[in-house]
Amino acid sequence: MSSASLEHGTKALGRGVALVFPGQGSQFVGMGQRLHGASETARRIFRQADDALGFSLSRLCFEGPADELEDTFNSQPAILTVSYAALEALREHLGHLGEALSPVCVAGHSLGEYTALVSAEVIDFEDALHLVRERGRLMKEAGAERPGGMAAVIGLSNEKLEAVCAEASQAGGIVVVANDNCPGQTVISGEVDALERAMALASAAGARRVVRLGISIASHSPLMERAGSQLADLVQKVSFREPVTPIVSNLSGRFITSVDDLKRNVGQHMVRPVQWTGSVREMVDHGVDTFLEVGPGQALSGLIRRVKREARTLTVGDLGISIEGN
Repeated sequence: MSSASLEHGTKALGRGVALVFPGQGSQFVGMGQRLHGASETARRIFRQADDALGFSLSRLCFEGPADELEDTFNSQPAILTVSYAALEALREHLGHLGEALSPVCVAGHSLGEYTALVSAEVIDFEDALHLVRERGRLMKEAGAERPGGMAAVIGLSNEKLEAVCAEASQAGGIVVVANDNCPGQTVISGEVDALERAMALASAAGARRVVRLGISIASHSPLMERAGSQLADLVQKVSFREPVTPIVSNLSGRFITSVDDLKRNVGQHMVRPVQWTGSVREMVDHGVDTFLEVGPGQALSGLIRRVKREARTLTVGDLGISIEGN
């Protein structure tokens, strides 16, 4: 890790910084390995995750196999761990430079909101690990009981896509808008037959591209209602605190500070859509001009630039914190 790049990067950040954390799909074999080798703080977090979960999550992140890492049961705690380890490694190195990371706010895309909660000290890391592990298990079970899928739709407005989903559902089945990622890029989710009808209707309505995603779980849809209810029961057993850094919610695209609202938010997370476009706009409206993506990959940076072209986007790699494998 380069102190020179860190020093230069933090000076370039300015004051209006938001931390954003990626969600499922950002995982890859090898993630976090170089980070683990370079930072004692990161190593401590990986050890904590291994001990809390009772197996070597770190080895799965570093060595795979890919099919096990991509299993939602494993990928969710893996992404949380790598993202949090990267954040703490960044804070560690900034401390050595006599600097501190002081974001205006934090937000995470879907699963990434759990990392945001940890970063804002709303919940402890180990509690978050157990919650996302159970979240993955419940989602997998829901997918087995009520198979579904998701598809990305490019080049169609949300209004048209809502109408497409409503028309596709009239013939039977459930399909809904699941992720409003950025203008012109939306994900739909639901039962297979209804999803396929919606995909055909979206193409006929003028979508530039419609792509079926390689998963059999209908996240952020009513098919997750039972799983969401079970997760909400688990959330009630976890200690939540008021955030030390403001959090922007996926569900509303607005700031959320109440402990009760934060708990309710987590319970509804699997069922309701991700309002990422609204979240980015909310952060910009409150003075954010730089978004620092903390975690594997850089998918959020691309989405953010499509929401607000003038926004600066950085990853921890730009500040000298490498998440790549060796």
